[in-house]
Amino acid sequence: MERSERLFTRARHVIPGGVSSPVRAWGAVGGVPRFIERGEGAYVWDADGIRYLDLIQSWGALLFGHARAEIVEAAAEAARRGTSFGAPTEGEVELAERIVEALPGVDQVRFVSSGTEAVMSAIRLARGATKRDLVLAFDGCYHGHADTLLAIAEGSGLATFGIPGSPGVTEGTARDTLKAPYNDLTAAGELFAAHGERIAVVVVEPVAANMGVVPPIPGFLEGLRELCTEYGALLLFDEVITGFRIAYGGAQTLYGVTPDLTTLGKVMGGGFPCAAFGGRAEIMAHLAPVGPVYQAGTLSGNPVAVAAGIAALDLARKLDPYPDLERLAARLASELADAFAATDLAATINRAGSLLSVAFTPGPVRNFEAVRAADHERFARFFHHLLAHGVLLPPSGYELWSLSAAHGDVEIDRIVEAARSFKG
Repeated sequence: MERSERLFTRARHVIPGGVSSPVRAWGAVGGVPRFIERGEGAYVWDADGIRYLDLIQSWGALLFGHARAEIVEAAAEAARRGTSFGAPTEGEVELAERIVEALPGVDQVRFVSSGTEAVMSAIRLARGATKRDLVLAFDGCYHGHADTLLAIAEGSGLATFGIPGSPGVTEGTARDTLKAPYNDLTAAGELFAAHGERIAVVVVEPVAANMGVVPPIPGFLEGLRELCTEYGALLLFDEVITGFRIAYGGAQTLYGVTPDLTTLGKVMGGGFPCAAFGGRAEIMAHLAPVGPVYQAGTLSGNPVAVAAGIAALDLARKLDPYPDLERLAARLASELADAFAATDLAATINRAGSLLSVAFTPGPVRNFEAVRAADHERFARFFHHLLAHGVLLPPSGYELWSLSAAHGDVEIDRIVEAARSFKG
C-alpha cells in the first residue's frame, strides 16, 4: 500500500480530504484508501499492483464488470469521431428509444450528466407541472446533493459521516421538503393529509440502496402510487441505481408500480458520466424548449457516454444476465448468513437482485433507523478482514454491494471462504 499511501498524502494537499466523493476516504472503516489503477471483469488492481475481488463495481454502474470489451470499443469508436459537439446526435435518439421501450413509466427522456442533476431536474419539472412547492422524501434514501434533497438526506455518505443534511442548505429550502421513514406508508399518508394540496412530488428509491439495500415491504410502493393519484401529486422513482440493474425494465417493472417520473444513471451510461430523467409525455411537455421549465447542459447526451450506454443496454437485452445474477446473489446471501450463524454473529443480509448488503444486527432491517442501530464498528473490522483476503467491499456499512455478470461461482466461493474466518 506504499504507493496508495503516498498518493493519498499528495491528494490531501490539492483535493479536500484527498477524494472527489467523501465515502472514498474510508472514514467509516479507517485506513488508507486504495488508489485503483485498472479493472478487469470482477477484479481491480491498486497502485501497488495488488489485485482485489471488487464488490463496489462503481456503486452498481458496471453490470458487466470492469472494461467490458464491447462497451470500451463502442466508447473508443465514438471518441474517435469526436468527444463532444454541443449539438444533437443520432446516438441520443437511439439510447432514448431503448429507455422508452424498456420502462413503462417513461414516454420521453432528457439526458444529463449525473444522478444528482437528473433528480434535481425532475423535481423542478414536477413543481412546474403541478404548480406546487413541497417535496416528500424518505429517511435513508439519497437522491444526490441538490439542496432540496440534501435538506433531509441521511443516506449513505451523509450517514457515514454523521451529517444530517448539510450546512449551506437554507431554511427556506428545508421547509419545502417533507420526510417520512422508508417503508412507512402510514407516516406518508399523514403528511398527505396535512399537506396534500401542496405536495408536488414524492421521490423515493423503489429499492433503497443508500442505507445498504432495503427492499420495499409489500404494499409500500403501491400505497405511494395511490396517495399520489388521490392528491394529484407526481410519483418519482429514483432508479439511478436500480434501473437496468435489478431488472432490464427497472424496479417499476419488477414491482409492477408505474411512476409518473423516473431518474436513471449508472448502468444506462455503461460506466460513463451519463444520466437521464423521463416520464409521461404530458409532464415532459412542460420542459423547455416545448414548455417553460428550464434545464440545460453542455455535456448532456455526450456522444461517448451515449455510445457506452447503448452498448451496455444492448448487452443486457441480448445476454439477459439477470437470472444468473439473481442465482449468484441469492447464493452469496445464503452462504454469508450461514457463515455468520456458525460463529454466532448477529447479522442481517438484505438483497434485491444483484444488490445486497450486510448489517451486523439481528434485524429485520426495513428502514434507516434499523441500519443506523447496526454495529458499524464490527462492519469496519469485517471490511478489513475481507480486504486482507483480497476482497474489496464498499467502505461503509451504509453502502451497497454489487455483483456483475463477470462474477461467477469461483468469486462467490472466495468471498464466503473469507467471511467464514471472520470472528467478529
